[in-house]
Amino acid sequence: MRARIMALFTGKGDDGTTYFFGSKARFAKDTPLVEALGTLDELNSLLGYLKAQIWQLGGKASKSKLEISDKEIIEEIQQNLFIIQAELAGADMCITEDKVLKAGKLVNDVEKKLPPIKTFFVPGANETSALFDLARTVARRAERRVVALNLEPKVSSKHTLAYLNRLSSVLYAMARLRAGKKEVKPNYK
Repeated sequence: MRARIMALFTGKGDDGTTYFFGSKARFAKDTPLVEALGTLDELNSLLGYLKAQIWQLGGKASKSKLEISDKEIIEEIQQNLFIIQAELAGADMCITEDKVLKAGKLVNDVEKKLPPIKTFFVPGANETSALFDLARTVARRAERRVVALNLEPKVSSKHTLAYLNRLSSVLYAMARLRAGKKEVKPNYK
């Protein structure tokens, strides 16, 4: 069996269409499905940038407050995003309930280490916190795009939708954790 070689470009998308692996059908690049997949890809790339920044800022974030490093958290999220993209594109795979539960546990573990939330916080306490906040906003947009796909017919599992909802909470919790005591409340002046 010959391996399929991927080219950086084929020219087939010059007409504004694309395809998904395993499908011969072409899809307009502005369809809701392509938009959702693109937003998930954008989030994955942003998380890759965040992971690289964390590495440059000290090799890894401290495990002292959590059992897992920021880098390990990000890498797990990135792998899960690939599963979600494959599911949306029609592959026979999806996020499992245990991944949703693990994300929820991480949020709960972080919340135990922080003061309770009583207000919004201004993003940008430091570079790592700001990047987690930026990733959170892209994750929310990705969630909205996937939810829009689920109106009719369903294209993702209930666990995938739950995971995407937890994901923004994970990223918010990590932004707060990395902001430390530098969290600033909006003054609404």
